[in-house]
Amino acid sequence: MLDTTVDPATEKAAAKAVDTLASVRENIGQVVYGQDRVVDLALAAILSGGHALLVGVPGLAKTLLVETLGTVLGLKESRIQFTPDLMPADILGSEVLDQDEDGRRAFRFIKGPIFTQLLMADEINRASPRTQSALLQAMQEKAVTIAGARHDLPKPFHVLATQNPIEQEGTYPLPEAQLDRFLFQIDVGFPELSTERDILISTTGATLPTPSKAMTAKSLIGMQSLVRKLPVGESVLEAILTLVRNARPDQSDDETIRKTVAWGPGPRAGQALMLATRAKALIEGRVAPSVDDVIDLASPVLRHRMALSFAARADGATIDTTIERLKDRIR
Repeated sequence: MLDTTVDPATEKAAAKAVDTLASVRENIGQVVYGQDRVVDLALAAILSGGHALLVGVPGLAKTLLVETLGTVLGLKESRIQFTPDLMPADILGSEVLDQDEDGRRAFRFIKGPIFTQLLMADEINRASPRTQSALLQAMQEKAVTIAGARHDLPKPFHVLATQNPIEQEGTYPLPEAQLDRFLFQIDVGFPELSTERDILISTTGATLPTPSKAMTAKSLIGMQSLVRKLPVGESVLEAILTLVRNARPDQSDDETIRKTVAWGPGPRAGQALMLATRAKALIEGRVAPSVDDVIDLASPVLRHRMALSFAARADGATIDTTIERLKDRIR
């Protein structure tokens, strides 16, 4: 059985974290307009200790969001522009042969841009699979192996990758193993009319808004530890299990799912929901998640962890309508 009690120390830490997160969201909102949902999902991914894939057309402030998050959270950040000619060594680093004053030679490892706390992988699907695979170990184990030697990455370490859903020429689809390592796929849409009006006024003047630092890397690590201490009720656990297991064609009791879904999410999807619902609750000022949080986060967690069969797609089925069907099972 799950322990749903909250000790006084955790409750006190949660109250302090809620105030800090409110300041974080306020600072981000001064720079990134009208993307509250995207900001909250990105924060939830980071608080859960995970990574996020931002999918949207150019010009929707995806890069600005990552830069702002780095500033506000007090994280060291770096950016990699993925291109077809990018090589793994351009990301991880490489060994060079050095010679000292006595003529002795030895290899020295020069760290690549992945040795940071917040990595922006811009247009990640433009790099070849060989280069994309350089991120696999880093995203899962928070370390890389170069010439047989393991090098730990700074803590915390998070990848926020961007992808353009429209232009597919000269791109390489991300392999399923890499997609599964993203906690969320966050779809970034166009702003509303009033928001776009504010963007035009605020970003074309003589001075531009700048964010302020509201946290440190150390305090973020503490908050990530706090998220794991927040209680999860039995009803939330059952909702997660029902959602994830019914999304698998070989385990679902829904005949439509069995016919339309080619492959479904693994246990990592359930782990993502267990952590992300807690993070979402903390962002919203609560110490425990609800079934509504599971429903709200089902799409960003499952969207990139499922695929429909060719026949289902030919009949007009989509991942989003399939996930809505799954969410109806736990409403």
